[in-house]
Amino acid sequence: MSSFEIHGGKKLKGELIPQGAKNEALQVLCAPLLTAEKVTISNVPDIIDVNKLISLLQTMGVKIEKVEKGTFIFQAKDIDLAYLETEDFKKRAGSLRGSIMIVGPLLARFGKGFIPKPGGDKIGRRRLDTHFEGFMMLGAKFNYDAGEHFYSIEGKKLKGTYIHLDEASVTGTANILMAAVMAEGKTTIYNAACEPYLQQLCKMLNSMGAKITGIGSNMLHIEGVKELGGCYHRILPDMIEIGSFIGLAAMTRSEITIKDVSWENLGIIPNIFRRLGIKLERRGDDIFVPAQDHYEIDTFIDGSILTIADAPWPGFTPDLLSIILVVATQAKGSVLIHQKMFESRLFFVDKLIDMGAQIILCDPHRATVIGQDFQHSLKGIQMTSPDIRAGVSLLIAALSAEGKSVIHNIEQIDRGYQDIEIRLNNLGADIRRIG
Repeated sequence: MSSFEIHGGKKLKGELIPQGAKNEALQVLCAPLLTAEKVTISNVPDIIDVNKLISLLQTMGVKIEKVEKGTFIFQAKDIDLAYLETEDFKKRAGSLRGSIMIVGPLLARFGKGFIPKPGGDKIGRRRLDTHFEGFMMLGAKFNYDAGEHFYSIEGKKLKGTYIHLDEASVTGTANILMAAVMAEGKTTIYNAACEPYLQQLCKMLNSMGAKITGIGSNMLHIEGVKELGGCYHRILPDMIEIGSFIGLAAMTRSEITIKDVSWENLGIIPNIFRRLGIKLERRGDDIFVPAQDHYEIDTFIDGSILTIADAPWPGFTPDLLSIILVVATQAKGSVLIHQKMFESRLFFVDKLIDMGAQIILCDPHRATVIGQDFQHSLKGIQMTSPDIRAGVSLLIAALSAEGKSVIHNIEQIDRGYQDIEIRLNNLGADIRRIG
């Protein structure tokens, strides 16, 4: 198990280019299963979760050619459907939550799909009911083998219908959408997720020949088509990494420019950081974060304590709440962090408290942070990363702390962040990979 050794307290300076978006990649990399033609995808991030999915697709029979760093050609001409019931498939697919995204395309094109209970972050319950209920409404039959923890779905002729999702699930919307594009007739998905990565998938499917309208809203209309063709698609920059870099600049009191951020797809993210008192400027399509000695948390209009909570898009993404929490520890003022969507995501605050942060964990969903305005620096400690976003939050805390920190289980960070220590060391950080 690898670890990071970090010597904190150093000011950073320079430019960072965000990687391609992990959460978009895990959706759009499965779309080539819908056609026998070639599909080219660029700006693919080189991270563990994405590489695992690419390897799984290859083992299923997808021909994959690497054109250059981050660009691949996929051709799903000869898929080995028998492989999907083997132990090897169960093992590979079970190690990656993103593997659930293969089910919709397989069902649409081949009339059946299989998946073991997927892995991923241990951040609370992440049910799959929305996916399978949507497939069943399109006319598929569902089976779950409780002994093997193995899901299967079968439907030789899917029929369009009206689907009102019980939650605005991003992966659920994407999976049902990919099944519906080749269903007979018209499908309407209401309470659909509408975040930029889902919009990207819709645009990609349309360029393959699908007929999807309502993109960007919570009501999608899909006119089924008989077949889809190839296309070229470029993945957006990762908004979670962009938010992480804004937080990093604030905590280390550094001047950082984040390049090519696709501003129009960041939603309220810049404004949430501004409410913490962090100055940031838009320069073309870049974000410039100046070095700040202090940043002060805003209050509500009546003077009451600010609450920052997650919500489905266009609300604030839950993936950045861990970053917000860490950044607040050195702000002036207090804030209530309310993690509504996952009940185990705040369970890393004990490490921050050990570092000297003043945080009250109210319950599994809420934490009150009393900012220290850099009057008392965090202290380096040994800690273990529980999930991707907590892992990078602890890395930011360690970079701002006095002395040496060691973060174990950094494979969690590698799952979502490409060459993170190399990129930050280029700005003046002192991070060493050990073990």
